[in-house]
Amino acid sequence: MIDSRPSPDALLKAAQQEGRGRLKIFLGAAPGVGKTFEMLREGAELLRTGTDVVAGVIETHGRAETERLTTPFEILPRAKIIHGAHTLEEFDLDAMLKRHPQVALIDEFAHTNAPGSRHPKRWQDIEELRAAGIHVLTTLNIQHVESLNDVVAGFTRVRVRETVPDAVLDDAEIEVVDLPPDELIGRLKDGKVYIPAEVTRALGHFFSKSNLSALRELALRRAAQTVDRHLLDHVASLGESGTWAGGERVVVAVGDQPGSETLIRSAKRLADALRASWTAVVVETPRTATLSAEARARMAEALDLATSLGATIATIPARSVLEGLIAQIREARATAVVIGKSRRSWWFELRHGSIVDRLVRALDGVAIHVVPVAQPSEALREAPTTRPILARGSLIGLALVGTNTALATLLQPLVGANAMDLLYLLPVIATATLYGLRPSLIASLGAALAYNFFFLPPLYTLTITDPQNVVTLIVFVIVAVVASQLAGQVRREANIGARTATENAALAAFGQRLAAVADESGTAIATCEETAALLGVSTVLLGERDGRHVVIAGAPDVPQLSPIDLAAADWAFDRGEVTGRASGTLTASAWQFHPLKTALGVLGVLGVARDRDGDPIPADKRVLFTTLIGQAALAHERLQLEAQAREVNALKQRDDLRATLLSSIGHDLKTPLTAVVAAADQLANECGASSTTATLQSEARRLRRVFDDLVEMTRIEAGALVVRREATDLTDAVAAAVHDLRAELARHRLILDVPPTLPLVEADPRMLHHVLINLLGNAAKFAPAHTDIVIEGRRTPDGLTLGVLDQGPGLPAGREAHLFDRFTRVDGNDRSGGTGLGLAIVQGFAQAMGLRVSASNRETGGSAFVVAWPNALIRRAVEE
Repeated sequence: MIDSRPSPDALLKAAQQEGRGRLKIFLGAAPGVGKTFEMLREGAELLRTGTDVVAGVIETHGRAETERLTTPFEILPRAKIIHGAHTLEEFDLDAMLKRHPQVALIDEFAHTNAPGSRHPKRWQDIEELRAAGIHVLTTLNIQHVESLNDVVAGFTRVRVRETVPDAVLDDAEIEVVDLPPDELIGRLKDGKVYIPAEVTRALGHFFSKSNLSALRELALRRAAQTVDRHLLDHVASLGESGTWAGGERVVVAVGDQPGSETLIRSAKRLADALRASWTAVVVETPRTATLSAEARARMAEALDLATSLGATIATIPARSVLEGLIAQIREARATAVVIGKSRRSWWFELRHGSIVDRLVRALDGVAIHVVPVAQPSEALREAPTTRPILARGSLIGLALVGTNTALATLLQPLVGANAMDLLYLLPVIATATLYGLRPSLIASLGAALAYNFFFLPPLYTLTITDPQNVVTLIVFVIVAVVASQLAGQVRREANIGARTATENAALAAFGQRLAAVADESGTAIATCEETAALLGVSTVLLGERDGRHVVIAGAPDVPQLSPIDLAAADWAFDRGEVTGRASGTLTASAWQFHPLKTALGVLGVLGVARDRDGDPIPADKRVLFTTLIGQAALAHERLQLEAQAREVNALKQRDDLRATLLSSIGHDLKTPLTAVVAAADQLANECGASSTTATLQSEARRLRRVFDDLVEMTRIEAGALVVRREATDLTDAVAAAVHDLRAELARHRLILDVPPTLPLVEADPRMLHHVLINLLGNAAKFAPAHTDIVIEGRRTPDGLTLGVLDQGPGLPAGREAHLFDRFTRVDGNDRSGGTGLGLAIVQGFAQAMGLRVSASNRETGGSAFVVAWPNALIRRAVEE
């Protein structure tokens, strides 16, 4: 009978989504297919219907058609994140939560946030928005999906570091923004994706037609998987039956018979051909406990092979293989089943029937793929350890029959001979309950013979003269056998249920213990002790300390690992693969190491070992062990995130204190410093020019510049900069800066190469003036006298650049980017001396205006500092 009740898990999942915002992902195969364009277009449609839509992050990449679509939206200002000497802009999560629109538009789902943000990844920001009930539209390229990272890197030769966990996509609505490879390549050649200078390289590498075709297929397939999952969740919540074959799903039945590897490989080939997910199922029945060691080893090897080939593993406790297999097939809504069938005798088929035939009759709309396997001669033998149990149970059953006979002889005068047959059912049921079916059948035979011998006339013989007694004896035997079977079945089901309940209780206790500890050592000890107790193995857990992998805990004792063991653990850490004993890598190790994988990477390695040969994790414990590994990994991830949160909080407090100190110093020095400079100028006017007054004026101005740098740095770090962009002519901006520094530049030959035909740019005039003053002052101070200082402006395909070039000794190789850090002073070259704040301020102002600044060495000698405007900040060309 098919259970048509709604799935409790599906109903719970639906209930958990109540109150959460919906997530819609515009998924593309590659940059340039139009994901942001499509997201903005749908957002505009929502605006027209009266929906409250706010844009959090929109990356237009300078594309005019995309920028036009942002016009109708309210765009939240970005948050300022202080990182070292840099001020970075990120999505303002708190502002969006406070604004609380119905729908938020947030580009680049896989983006990594700047250090100091609340969450390390943007997808975590979006999850917090959804928890607050805000619907989110976002964009994602297929290469950023975690499970596809290795696949994409395999054919593109490019490994993407910013990834999104697959679980985040499971409850999202996915819309594929599709563009044929030829059209995307055409857009690339037209300069709509990258600047022309990068087009040739892109076409020869990532944007080759073969790569784009493969990425397109991955995107379409991943979207289909998500749709299929949503379909299954929906029909499960309604209690609908059937396969609902929107996508293919394969189940392979793994047993103890020889040839299970053939089944696994056949299922893998079928799943690949159908582009389907597949599950390897082991059904645990009462007979599983009687399997030989060889049979158990075969099951473990088959499950290892299935895991290595990408299957999901499921272990189902059930009264029979048929019942458990049908339940799993219906639960998974499989469209195809792979099962083995060996050549059986007609007598075996008559007694046990054919599972394949029963599956065909029980399942509608499911394809049954039958694979011939070898005759399971060994699999049907009992394990040697079960034979003493069978013999002991039979002897105890016969002893109970003897005891019952003595008791019945004493009671016969009181209750009569007719009640004796019922008394003989007691030892049969007791034996079945305690020792199972086979001992109870022997006890049933002994009870029938004793009843006949002692209580049916003629007494003390096995002869029966009365036909009525013959019927009574036959009925007694039938009742005894049926009672034995029922009692044995109840016992077996109770054993399976007790074991499942014990494992579930152990997992719950393990989770509670992990939640109670708040340090890495305690978590490692709990993981080792609980795993060792549940699986009967020795355990060791390794973590990373100061760049080395060291043992943190072990159970029952902390072991000493050999060099080969440590090499296997290092491999598991670095590659995220199972290594060591009974694996495919470094099998000489006595331990089998399993990585604790999380979204933050591999945070630890758990090693297990057992005295006997073979896999330390038995087949019937593999699912339990996988669950333990998952819980341990989540616990370590929680500790890592908590540690990062504490570090961020400490850094924030330190930065707040430093900003407060600088602000206080700046305000306290402003008034007296202004008076000192004015007094120096007045003294020079009254007393005339002299070396003393010149020195006083020079040092007073230098001190004022230091003070100005401190004040500006404080404003940058506090995020108090207010950018007022306006159309700016670079020719005028450069002329103003040169005029203010005419005294400092007098010792150099100044070459102005800023064509008046350059277009106007968007910039804050005050900030740009300060940037140019610092760059020119830097060049004038450190370049040798009578050398050239060149200011050149150039129009480029991706924008416009303004450079300050000198002929000094140059910059230290490899440290160009560090020159923009606060208080950086490199001794022994032309950048030494000063406060070390000038270039940091240049960087801060440039980033605030949306510009990019860089430093490099010139091929002809000297250094070059270049400020770059993107196309989005260029107004128009100056008309002749």
